[in-house]
Amino acid sequence: MRTALCGIMAWLGLFAATAAAHFNMLLPQTASAKKGETLRITYQWGHPFEHQLFDAPQPRSLIVLSPDGKRIDLTDKLEKTTLKAGSKEATAYQLRFTPQQRGDYVFVLRTPPIWMEEDGEFLQDTVKMVLHVQAQKGWDAAASDFELVPLTRPYGLHPGMVFQVEMPSARSAGKDDPRCGLVEIERYNPAPPRKLPPDEQITRTVRLDPSGVATTTLSEAGWWCLTVARPQGTRMRDGKSYPLRQRSTFWVFVDEAARSE
Repeated sequence: MRTALCGIMAWLGLFAATAAAHFNMLLPQTASAKKGETLRITYQWGHPFEHQLFDAPQPRSLIVLSPDGKRIDLTDKLEKTTLKAGSKEATAYQLRFTPQQRGDYVFVLRTPPIWMEEDGEFLQDTVKMVLHVQAQKGWDAAASDFELVPLTRPYGLHPGMVFQVEMPSARSAGKDDPRCGLVEIERYNPAPPRKLPPDEQITRTVRLDPSGVATTTLSEAGWWCLTVARPQGTRMRDGKSYPLRQRSTFWVFVDEAARSE
């Protein structure tokens, strides 16, 4: 069983290392809010670092876990919109959200399978982010077993701090099972950079340790995503069978460096 699992994770790692850095983005207007304060949340699709946006598919679902543990379905609240993507426009989805409690709201969006022509595979993503509302309560909540869960509180971070997430389902085979899975890490730029660094400096990669934990350093202020993947069978397209890869992405915000007066 362990040999088979490791083989699967090795397959995962191969594709994670070679696939283009397309990620689903779920970003609030501000990383924190106040009770009763309305803000906008945007779902978009593309290359975060390069700020290249493409048409986002209509989400299958969007839920939020409230600080008191309730699960609220927000799928019908999403509204289709367009965002500027260079000289073109890209489809995106937005909603307006007003937190009614103090505490942490965990948003979880699920996409349909997305066909990746250049890679010859489908991607199906679960995308998470935490909206902090004045009180520290519920930031490590999860809606399913295949989600990255923060071990480090995902707000109040400064550049250079170590950040850890875990994949709980990765622990089920036992701590002595060698992990072959990779976690991709990328920063979001709200506008296209004037000059791009080499590819290996755009998307970072770390491995899950034997207990299913990934550790990284978030070196700059702004939004960062961490993404892990696993094979999930196949899906048909034009009469042919192609791999389906399921991914879990967690978005976390890093504040500007603190300054003492």
